Amino acid sequence: MIRVILCDDHGLIRRGIRDTLADSGDIEVIGEAGDYTELRGLLHQLGHKLGKDSPCDVLVLDINMPGRSGLDVLHVLKDEGATVRTLIVSMYPEDQYAIRALRAGAYGYVNKGGEPASLVQAVRTVAQGRKYVTPEIAQMLVESLTAPVTEQAHQKLSDRELQTLVMIASGKRLSDIAEELMLSPKTVSVYRARVLEKLGLTNNSELTVYAIRNGLVAS
Repeated sequence: MIRVILCDDHGLIRRGIRDTLADSGDIEVIGEAGDYTELRGLLHQLGHKLGKDSPCDVLVLDINMPGRSGLDVLHVLKDEGATVRTLIVSMYPEDQYAIRALRAGAYGYVNKGGEPASLVQAVRTVAQGRKYVTPEIAQMLVESLTAPVTEQAHQKLSDRELQTLVMIASGKRLSDIAEELMLSPKTVSVYRARVLEKLGLTNNSELTVYAIRNGLVAS
């Protein structure tokens, strides 16, 4: 039986994922968390209980969460030398986030809008210690190796700067972003300023237009 831990801040989404995996017959969800703090406690608790370095075979992790994002969690796990294999599930398009997640240490990337069978296949693949990539991601990886090096401006943003850009473009105020990310409004303002400078933009309206044109948020 493949042991899975879910981490997503939306209970309804967790339930859908849990039910999808349970229907497979060979996958069991042994724990759920709504944010990084809960996840950290759960990993420690289950690891101690089971007496194993990795308390689960696969960690299914959302990329957009309050506080530490999924990308932040990947970096933390990597820095701590954690052996847990992580599968990212996200509502964001693969062409904007998949490569970034894989570079941060993820074993795979699945879009929440995809077929349930794809999620099951991804969990099974990652549980075997193999990377899971869709044909679209595989094509992007090939192109990144063979095409001339040309980066879009937002690809030069840090993970937190990209997260700030997406949230502003989604219509959230800086105060709301600060509360959701558990940061001070001043810190969020610094991230916004860096994003504007790196993208050569001047205001939130231009940020929103840029994000829509580049598929970072839905129009």
